This record gives sequence, C-alpha cells and structure tokens, in this order.
Amino acid sequence: MNFLNRLSNYIAFAEKGLIGTLLAVMIVLAFLQVILRNFFSTGILWVDPLLRHMVLWICFLGASIATQNKKHINIDVFSRLLSTKSKSVVNMLTNLFAAGVSYALMDASYKFILDEQEAQTVILTINNFEIISWWFQIIIPVGFGLMIFRFLINASSSMIQIIRPKPSVENN
Repeated sequence: MNFLNRLSNYIAFAEKGLIGTLLAVMIVLAFLQVILRNFFSTGILWVDPLLRHMVLWICFLGASIATQNKKHINIDVFSRLLSTKSKSVVNMLTNLFAAGVSYALMDASYKFILDEQEAQTVILTINNFEIISWWFQIIIPVGFGLMIFRFLINASSSMIQIIRPKPSVENN
C-alpha cells in the first residue's frame, strides 16, 4: 500500500507540473490572441482550438488530483451520523462504485479514441503540420484510468481501516 501511495504522489507531482505549464501557456496564448485581435484586427487561427483542448487536459488532470486528495464531489449527509467503522465501509463502497463508473467511462472513451484514430480528424494545422484530434483527446481515457487508480487506493485505505481500525484517542 505504501508503494501505491508513493506512486500516486509521484504521479500527482507530474500532474501538478503539467497543469501549471499548460495554464501558463494558455494565459500567454490567450493574452496574445486578445492583443492581436484588438490592436491588429487579426489572430492566430489555431490558438482557439488549442486552448479548448488544453482546458480538457487541465480538467482531467485536476479531477485526478482531486480524487487523490479525496476532494471530489461527494454527498455526506449521513456521514455525521455513522460510526467510524461504518464511515469506512461507506467510503470503501462509494470508492469502489466510483471506480466502476470511471471504468465504464474509460472504456467508452477508449472506444471513442479508437474511432478518432480511424477517422484521423484534423483539428488544426500549423505550418502544414496537421494536429490529429485524438492526440489531445487521449487524456480522456488516461484521466479516467488515473481516477480509477486513485479510487482503488482510497477504497483499499478504507478496507484497511475496517480490518485494522486505529485506536481511538480520548480527549481529556
């Protein structure tokens, strides 16, 4: 379990670096596009589709990090009423369910990528170099795969808490 947590932390470090880099490039490109349009009545044709696809990458990488930190959307109406062991059981089950849903979405997005590879749809051209859509869209199944990995780690942590509960510390 320790190895998986370390691996998850290394992946998160890379994800955060990639998010920061993508965000910086997006800011520069968007600023450049605004300047070109407002002051020179022109623009760079490929910037807008590139920015849209960069947002897609940032969203999936951010969702993966949120899953690692257990900061994804959850509904905890009843969690205040449950015992520690019951909370661990509910956490394990919800993480397993989320991993299952993510798997179904990863499978569907993988099939989508296969269709895109076959179609070879060009989303933008830069100096006669064609950028194929699936190159950017590959983050969809990869992002769901990362979330599955994180959900399974979270489920395993909950399972360990069920099997070997931490001793409760009484406040004096």
